[in-house]
Amino acid sequence: MFANASIPGMLATFHNEWDALMLETHQLKKDLHSVRQELSVSLYQHDAACRVIARLVKERDEARAALVNVQASGRSASTMGKRTSTAADDDVAFDPVSGSTKRSKSGIPTDVIDVLQSKSAELSKMRKKRETAPSLSSPEAIKLYDLKLASPCHKTSTHGIYSLALNPGTPAIVATAGADGTLALFDASVGKRSTLLTGHGKRINSVAWAGSNLLVSGSNDKLVKVWRQESSGTYKCTSTIKDVHNNDVVAVSTHPTNTYACSVGADGLWALYDIVAAECLSSVKDDSDSRYLCGGFHPDGLIFATGGDDSFVKLWDMKTQKSVARLTGHTGAVAAHSFSENGYYVATAAADGVKLWDLRKLKNFMSINAVSNATSVVFDSSGRYLAVGGIEATVYDVKKDWEVVKVWEVKKGPVTALSFAPDATALYLGAGDHNLRVYA
Repeated sequence: MFANASIPGMLATFHNEWDALMLETHQLKKDLHSVRQELSVSLYQHDAACRVIARLVKERDEARAALVNVQASGRSASTMGKRTSTAADDDVAFDPVSGSTKRSKSGIPTDVIDVLQSKSAELSKMRKKRETAPSLSSPEAIKLYDLKLASPCHKTSTHGIYSLALNPGTPAIVATAGADGTLALFDASVGKRSTLLTGHGKRINSVAWAGSNLLVSGSNDKLVKVWRQESSGTYKCTSTIKDVHNNDVVAVSTHPTNTYACSVGADGLWALYDIVAAECLSSVKDDSDSRYLCGGFHPDGLIFATGGDDSFVKLWDMKTQKSVARLTGHTGAVAAHSFSENGYYVATAAADGVKLWDLRKLKNFMSINAVSNATSVVFDSSGRYLAVGGIEATVYDVKKDWEVVKVWEVKKGPVTALSFAPDATALYLGAGDHNLRVYA
């Protein structure tokens, strides 16, 4: 202890501590270098792992895309194979010369059902949040509507406009289906026909838009045709679906996805199509001998309704393609029906008048017997108004206990087609001549 008190002793102690400190520093530097090496290796391995994961994800996505293509081609190949190996001739077959497609009796593929369910859930959520537009025409405004225009859209030699459909992207463009076997596109902004489409051999009973540049039509020639707008603005028939119905195609209805559509035939059969692929996915034959006269999708797209000469309206579940309900009460053939925008109600038109049904209870809660021999019926897009066609055209106010808002006498009746403009700013009407009438 005293030795350390001397200067040489203290220097020796400091020297030893310095040596120990240098050894410790050297060891720490060695450890730091080792950690740096380990970190470098780890970073390299992490980078390599990220590259492997990215490659695997890319391969997975490519495999999924290839699988979808294989399934699509496999489905077409399968139906083509069945066409040659069975005598039933109930499968899909595409004719590359005529561009026509034949039918399949197979059930709806599960991937299509998934798409339908997903769209239904999406629309249901949107509908709950939707509010009535402030621009919706009031009953007082509709009372002032009068015949503004009667424009010729079809040949004068054959009379009758049997269906109307407004372009969802450009509502001023109205498609009309004529007894002369042509489709006319009426431009309300200029008040005259802009386009005439030919291709059907007999009367066209129904037309529907699938988006803003695709049309689907059904005719007494037993055919369903798909028309597409070209880049030049003209329309061309891109596919003809045949051998599905053996009688008149009385109605076509497009699904909210704008990818699928249904046709309804007087042969008591309805069918679902992929209109993009021009493929019949499924066909369902009624177990009775009734003739269908109308049909269409519920706003959510999971229910399909048909009406016929047996006075019944049948509701079909698209997932199972089975009838889940039958609305009884009419005493005559059901000529037309229309779902309300919220999906709660359906209006049906028959020889004994119009009936309103609550789909939540499957109950008839209102009958309008003042309109005899009702031939057409349609709700406006808000669900506020209901237009009924017979010898006359009548608009009812849903919110005021179905009070009559306006009645128009129609020359060349009966009324065979009705459609409201957006916000009920006008009513388009087809009757027994070649003129499209506009009330505004």
